[in-house]
Amino acid sequence: MNSKKALIELRGVSKTYRKGGETIYAVADLDLTVQETGMVAIVGPSGSGKSTLLHILGAMDRPTSGEIVVAGQSVNQLSQRDLTRFRRQTVGFVFQTFNLIPNLTALENVALPMEFNGVPKATRLARSKSLLERFQLGPRLKHRPRELSGGEMQRVAIARAVANEPRLVLADEPTGNLDSRSGQIIYEVLREISRERTVIVVTHAEDLAKLADHVIHIRDGRLVDAEGAPTQLTPLAQ
Repeated sequence: MNSKKALIELRGVSKTYRKGGETIYAVADLDLTVQETGMVAIVGPSGSGKSTLLHILGAMDRPTSGEIVVAGQSVNQLSQRDLTRFRRQTVGFVFQTFNLIPNLTALENVALPMEFNGVPKATRLARSKSLLERFQLGPRLKHRPRELSGGEMQRVAIARAVANEPRLVLADEPTGNLDSRSGQIIYEVLREISRERTVIVVTHAEDLAKLADHVIHIRDGRLVDAEGAPTQLTPLAQ
């Protein structure tokens, strides 16, 4: 029996935009449950709604309708201030373009989000060093982003994303700017941290998505099966 609890629950979630007199559905009446820990890949072509879904899950965007519960918190009801606190404490983000601060070292980049959370300096430096060493970046602690390869920058970004020990890590096309070998390493790192927390990855790379515990396909804002046919199933991370 699977004893995992649900970390994320979406019920009837839609995100619409107006274009002229037309209503465009980026996400359409979507039901989704994701359990605690494990790695989930959201796969779909450009414009399918996968990034919009990721932004909704991370409380970076509000749905037009429906309910979102993350870690027992009804995200819909949060004020803007509480949303900021929720993102800072519950969610870690990994971006395709790394988003590292260029004038900070790898160590300082990882430590920065902990400073915003009020973590004492000695603790955040020790945790940053430990994370970078865990991701095979011990010799790069004092290197700035321009002195790192793309794969190394993304590993720094992942270390930064988990620095505050969030329960949820969201990665938006994390290998999009990397060669295939570096991309494989990044997925292996994400796979490793998914043993401790829930990792959701948006990607169009089916081969890398197969490393996830569960793959969700999305097209035109709706869940579909691998062949593109609509599905009414509620996907669960295994």
